[in-house]
Amino acid sequence: MAKEKKPRRPRAETPRGFRDYFGAEVRARNAMLARVTEVYHAYGFDPLETSAVETVEALGKFLPDVDRPNEGVFAWKDEDEDWLALRYDLTAPLARVYAQFRRDLPLPYRRYAVGPVWRNEKPGPGRFRQFYQCDADTVGSGNVAADAEICGMLAEAMEAAGIARGDYLIRVNNRKVLNGVMEAAGVLDPADPEKDAHARGIVMRAIDKLDRLGTEGVAALLGAGRRDESGDFTRGAGLSGEQAAVIMGFMDARRGDGAATCARLRELVGASAAGTEGVAELERIAEFLDARGLGSERVVIDPSVVRGLGYYTGPVYEAELTFEILDDEGRKRQFGSVAGGGRYDDLVKRFTGEAVPACGVSVGVDRLLAALTAKGRAAVAEPGPVVVTVMDRDRMAGYQAMAAELRAAGIRAEVFLGSGNMARQMKYADQRGSAVAVVEGGDERARGVVQIKDLALGARLAAAMESHEDWKAQPAQREIARGDLVAEVRAMLAGQG
Repeated sequence: MAKEKKPRRPRAETPRGFRDYFGAEVRARNAMLARVTEVYHAYGFDPLETSAVETVEALGKFLPDVDRPNEGVFAWKDEDEDWLALRYDLTAPLARVYAQFRRDLPLPYRRYAVGPVWRNEKPGPGRFRQFYQCDADTVGSGNVAADAEICGMLAEAMEAAGIARGDYLIRVNNRKVLNGVMEAAGVLDPADPEKDAHARGIVMRAIDKLDRLGTEGVAALLGAGRRDESGDFTRGAGLSGEQAAVIMGFMDARRGDGAATCARLRELVGASAAGTEGVAELERIAEFLDARGLGSERVVIDPSVVRGLGYYTGPVYEAELTFEILDDEGRKRQFGSVAGGGRYDDLVKRFTGEAVPACGVSVGVDRLLAALTAKGRAAVAEPGPVVVTVMDRDRMAGYQAMAAELRAAGIRAEVFLGSGNMARQMKYADQRGSAVAVVEGGDERARGVVQIKDLALGARLAAAMESHEDWKAQPAQREIARGDLVAEVRAMLAGQG
């Protein structure tokens, strides 16, 4: 008779492409987001929380960098055979919310949102299937002053988060300008937008690789193609020399200020109506930014920005961190983009059939927090709670009263609820990062005193403390009156501070 197999125990592991966040990182993220959303709040934006789950129909086909509808999402059928999916960003849910509640919402509607999003993509180093975003959007305003405001607000948010001026740059472009350049280069026919769509896709991807490949690499991709160092060949857009020269001129159009850059772009778009309109929008944005004192060290008009051009309908913007870090192989490289956005006037129209202008920006929370950590500007980890140790389990109510007194005074505190001797309890306090421990044994209770120990003088190995007397013999321990507990603990914490 075959031996019955025991059921296999589940593996204790995080699913591939996902991660767990522990105390210090969660606190640092929350502190950073509090500073960023405070800027959004100051600009009059209201918070909005939406469901993590949307209908696949509502999410639509706007997932960035993906061509096929609904590709890249986690989706399933519900009991009614309707397709549902985890949201892949915070913008698609906003479009649904505005369409659903538009009669009750002010126009324009200004909201910010923070939360996790999910993308069913192949994970890799630093690339996860779940990550956090922090968005701010204005729905219902077609005035590019709204785009300029978003750019200025983003600059303030970067600095509020801890990115110093000079360590970031917000770059602004316009999809209409690029369309005008495509027209001038002969790869976009306004009467037949589907024609040459494949070549245009290659052109946009090539422009987006300018920082990595340089002008020679981009020029190769605009022409026949490019062979990389490994020998792999990437087919190019097949543009002629004249066509490629127009595109290369577009990427090199940035000048000393916004007005000069726009003047050069106006030359490049020629007679294109869309291009001319896009240049005019950039000119107005540059004017608004100048009026606010947002000089070229913070926000610039930069034609090389092409992010999400299938998603956006007008201005696009990107916050790039300009300082260098070391990659996994010890090579210096710029940190890169941590936020981006633009104008997306067609998203709400999918629901209502009516054009509703909108624009906004999304901050990659995990990337921004990683940048702050790399610069040593992430929130300083706060000490753990004061630990009230337990010498006599029959006195648990008294220990709980001590912790309650400390908490009532605004001091984070807890009673040790595990099991073990003083060494075990001190090891626990060390694991918690506690700054102060409180001890009251029978002798102390009889004399109306407690012992408080300063744990911030350095890490201590609890294993070396075999008894209560050993623990008391350690430095930085003081005996105080029981009635002075709150004042003495507060003073000890302040002294560490």
